[in-house]
Amino acid sequence: MGRTLENKKEIVAELKDLLSDTQSIFVIDYKGLTVAEISDLRNRIREKGGTCKIAKNTLIKIAVQDDKNWQPVQEFLKDTTALLLTKEDIGSVVKEYKKFQKDTKKTKLRGGVLEGQTLTSAEAEALADLPSKEELYARIAGALNALATKVAVGVKEVPSSIARGLQAYVDKEGGDGGE
Repeated sequence: MGRTLENKKEIVAELKDLLSDTQSIFVIDYKGLTVAEISDLRNRIREKGGTCKIAKNTLIKIAVQDDKNWQPVQEFLKDTTALLLTKEDIGSVVKEYKKFQKDTKKTKLRGGVLEGQTLTSAEAEALADLPSKEELYARIAGALNALATKVAVGVKEVPSSIARGLQAYVDKEGGDGGE
């Protein structure tokens, strides 16, 4: 039994709503995955702040046709298509997908769209090498901590340096005055 027109309109509306909050889309071919494997992929992607959405290519085309930012995704729509939609942490979602792909060896990343620009599969996979948001925060915090430590040591050293200088002057003057 096929989908009704009303059901198809709901799917298109849901896709448009998802796309309004999305920073990037990655298109994968999920042919050969079992329902359990698709559920595993969805759960993994959801944990990283992304969404895995499966829909018919024609419905995806209808959802993106009025949005110039997402129109480039149409070139990747063929056969069995799943969309990986990211909101914030793009690198973590792609990393998690690559782990899933390595575990199952069944899917293929066709490409993606980031801020209206088409990404080849190689460019999309390169995003997995970017540090996650948490890693960037940790690096920034480490750098700020190191800077604060250096400033504190420098500030502490100023009075000590003055005191050593004065002591050297007193010792010099005291040594010359005794002769």
